[in-house]
Parts: sequence; structure tokens; C-alpha cells
Amino acid sequence: MVTARQGGRTRWLRFGAVLGGGLVASGVLVMGISQGALAASFTVSGTSFKASADKMVGQGYAQYGSVDRSADGKAHAVAVNAIGKASLDNFCQSVVTPNVPLLGEISLNITAGGAGGMKAENLLLNAESLSGSLTLSNAEVGRDAATLDKGPGKGQAGTFGLQADTVTVTGLKQTAWSTTASTLQFNGMNLALRAGRHECF
Repeated sequence: MVTARQGGRTRWLRFGAVLGGGLVASGVLVMGISQGALAASFTVSGTSFKASADKMVGQGYAQYGSVDRSADGKAHAVAVNAIGKASLDNFCQSVVTPNVPLLGEISLNITAGGAGGMKAENLLLNAESLSGSLTLSNAEVGRDAATLDKGPGKGQAGTFGLQADTVTVTGLKQTAWSTTASTLQFNGMNLALRAGRHECF
């Protein structure tokens, strides 16, 4: 259960993945996220990834449930976090690929340090889990997901949704299946590929 008070603060938050309506055919997004359309599920790689940031600040926020499908047909319940404009300080993303011939596990790490190291517009993050210290301004919790109008996405009619004018998460840690955005910007980006498991957290 997500709890929030208008202008209030929840010290520890794990977004429960709220299952949306029926599965949508995999492939592409049904409509453009830049027009605030319903975020449809699409095929993902079958490997989740981790991301962290010292702080994330977002303008125009909505959260609702959906489903991603792996290429092998497996369904993954996700909490879609839709943010109009997001800025993340000291951003880190890690993906581990197992069972690489002769090498075993391989880790791909992307970092963008400093204030606003990573920025995004019309961001849709399909998260399996998310934790941190959360602040929402002008929050609406329990609104019908199909009527959300503050973030760049909407959910299935009759399902749980929340939204806020702004969202701030400190000590952000998340595990996700996919991310889409109209714009992604990495300042001072560093990309490293290493043998073994080297995750952001």
C-alpha cells in the first residue's frame, strides 16, 4: 500500500506492482507518450536492471499498474512511474548478463555523476521495485488510473492510480524491466563493461 500526505513525507517506500487490466500485445507502445497516452506493454529482454540516484526530482508525476512481457512470453507485473520532467543526481544503472561463454557474468554499468547527471522528459519507468524517501506535493492517492492527468501516461480504467504535481525521492533504488522517454540526457557519462557482477546496489 502506498501512503502519502499532501506535502507530506514517507520515510520508506516500496511501490507495490499493481496489476492493470488485460495484457496488451507486445511489440510497440500503442500511442505516443508525449500526448499523455495509455502506456501499453511491450516486449522486454527478460533481464531486469538496477538503477540508483542520490536524489530524483520530477515535475508532473503519475503511478499505476501495468504488465511487461519478456521475449519468452513471461509476464511481469510492473508499477509504471510516469514523469513529465525528471532530474537525477549521481545516477547509476547496471545490467548483468549471465552465462556469457568463457566469461560467465558480464556487467554493463552507466554512470552520470553530479547534480542532474541524468535528465529525462516524458519518462515511463516500468519498475518491479522502488525504494527511497518520498515527498509528493498536491498528491492524489487512489484516483482511477484512466483519469490521471498530471504525468505523461494513464492506466487501465477502474484500477488504482496516484499522481502529484511534483515528486522527490532521496536515496533512490529501483529494479525495473524497461524505460521509455522522449528525451534522455546523460552529463559526463561513463560506460563500463566488466566481468563479474557489479551492480549499482
